[in-house]
Amino acid sequence: MTTPDISADVVVVGAGFAGLSAARELTQRGHDTIVLEGRNRVGGRTWTATIAGVPVDLGATFVGPTQDAVLKLVAELGIKTMPMHAEGTSLIRWRGRVRKYHGTFPQLSPVELIDLGRVRWQLNRLQRRVRLRDPWTSPNAATLDTMTLQDWLWSIRATESTHDLMAMMSLVTWGCEPAAVSMLHAARYIKAAGGLDRLLNVKGGAQQDRTLEGTQQIALQMAEELGDRVIVNAPVRAVNWDDSGVTVTADHMTVRARLVIMAIAPAHRAAIDFQPALPSGCSELMQRWPQGSLGKFFVAYETPFWRRDGLSGASLADEGPVFSTFDYGPNVGGPGIMLGFTKSRSFDPLSPQQRQEQVLASLGCVFGPEAWHPIDYIDQTWATESFAPGGPTAAVPPGSWTRYGPWLRKPIGPIHWAGTETADEWTGFLDGAVRSGRRAAAEIAAKLSG
Repeated sequence: MTTPDISADVVVVGAGFAGLSAARELTQRGHDTIVLEGRNRVGGRTWTATIAGVPVDLGATFVGPTQDAVLKLVAELGIKTMPMHAEGTSLIRWRGRVRKYHGTFPQLSPVELIDLGRVRWQLNRLQRRVRLRDPWTSPNAATLDTMTLQDWLWSIRATESTHDLMAMMSLVTWGCEPAAVSMLHAARYIKAAGGLDRLLNVKGGAQQDRTLEGTQQIALQMAEELGDRVIVNAPVRAVNWDDSGVTVTADHMTVRARLVIMAIAPAHRAAIDFQPALPSGCSELMQRWPQGSLGKFFVAYETPFWRRDGLSGASLADEGPVFSTFDYGPNVGGPGIMLGFTKSRSFDPLSPQQRQEQVLASLGCVFGPEAWHPIDYIDQTWATESFAPGGPTAAVPPGSWTRYGPWLRKPIGPIHWAGTETADEWTGFLDGAVRSGRRAAAEIAAKLSG
């Protein structure tokens, strides 16, 4: 076994919200903790940049009601939040026309409205029967996990319009089409957020607020508290473990510790060599819990011109690379900032110039000719990242929960697991990441105390 050059009680792999929350909790309890991060920055799938002088979140952005873990953290760190702009009428580009609507879902026609309401009722009814902690033991778990969200929509005879609207929801939520995500996963994910409306709403929902200086500021302040315990540019290559502890090998260093927390997405665990090999179910989970793929952009304008026309800035589109937008601007006077999400499969391979042209063309079709004249632009294609690619969260395919779910966060010897995908509440969100880190820290603290 390699001779370590650092020793600690605990080593945490990953300096995202889960890893930093775990390390912060353990340090406060008096346990010597080291955090290793493969990127050259902390924050994981949060990353704050600047456009037209305004901080913008290229990754995870929002916080909202009932997200108590991350909101408590925000309060402890003294970070300011502000509400997302949601006043006014929303727009949808639908079947070649741009229409106005109010609320979370557009009211396209009486027939479509009735069908969408029926499907939402059935989905909310279904998710209430799913168990959050061990969904593979839920009633009908085997049946739900054999079908995709698309299969389920066909089984209840949803209309084409409802299929298309649910596809937009699937893209922004999991970064995949409805044909790629397990129905059991979809139902559990919705329940973990407190229901479909809370998952998708701005006011009273998951998109209600954002941090004023960007969500990465939360991670930066946690890392500042931890000081030189956090080491970046240290991608972990191997974990050697036995009953006496672990040796974690990263570029240019090794860390010997009693216990380790792997605070990374399930799919990214596969890049690390575990010796001895993990149980087959644990290893297979890494291959069957893929990351979704979602692109994100921000466009800046002199003023938020859409507000002048009584528009909220929120939009949906059934064609083109841009399928959803929000008003991200900090004030009425400007600059106006438009946040949007893109379909990665067709958008990511384009050149930066082509991506910007396609975004402006899409916005121009929805918001009019003023959308063609920005003062600044930035985008982020998470699926093309060289290190730990993909996002926003896992797009779990059929069969994965019932076969591999029990291995998602089950400790293996001294190895414990964290990350938003392992959370029972607000899975896939910042809040879920914080909760998972604290849960893993509690597991570790109990072992160290024992």
